[in-house]
Amino acid sequence: MEPLRITPRLHLLDYSIGQAYLWRDDTELTLVDAGWAGAADRTTAAIRATGLDPDRLARIVLTHGHRDHVGAAQELADRHGAQIVAHRLDAPYVRGELPVPDPDLLEWERPIWAHGLTCPEAPPTRVDREVEDGDALGFGDGAVAVHTPGHTPGSMAVHLPRHGVLFAGDTVASVRGVTFGVMHVDRALALASLRRLAELRPSVLCCGHGPAVTEGTAELLSAAAVAP
Repeated sequence: MEPLRITPRLHLLDYSIGQAYLWRDDTELTLVDAGWAGAADRTTAAIRATGLDPDRLARIVLTHGHRDHVGAAQELADRHGAQIVAHRLDAPYVRGELPVPDPDLLEWERPIWAHGLTCPEAPPTRVDREVEDGDALGFGDGAVAVHTPGHTPGSMAVHLPRHGVLFAGDTVASVRGVTFGVMHVDRALALASLRRLAELRPSVLCCGHGPAVTEGTAELLSAAAVAP
């Protein structure tokens, strides 16, 4: 897996179904989402390929509890000494205490959902820190958690206001332009979350699926929120 540089501090790691993002601060690294179960070796190698030391990984922030975002989190955390962070409402799914809620699928979403289930099921994974809306996350010169319920009850985005970067999880997709995400537990709630994210007007948008968006970002996100 070849890491894709988005900005001098930010790389995308693509697992083909889902992806993660590596953020670099002066002395620490943060991973936003963690890829599939079994992908830890690939992720460690990808971090090294950026010229960085994976043992600087301080935290793994999970945008939600789906298998393509959680799978390798605990193996990576155990290996490199990182803390695992998730929203309070999705933490029971991450830990395997409750089953992840099934989405309310539209007919055309069913094949996409089935394809996503071909990646390995995530093992029960510890959560070292549960967060709420507005909590400081300790990286990125002031990153904050933004609760974005709808895709799952505890989905959250991560906003780095000083850098104009928004990690949107699966509330937003960028596979075919910037669009409303798919396969939500509560579509109306997810749409309200999308509209809240659009108000942040980021300059860099990092979605759970699709390339990072770095040009006309705020306008594209606003358009997706108006006409999902």
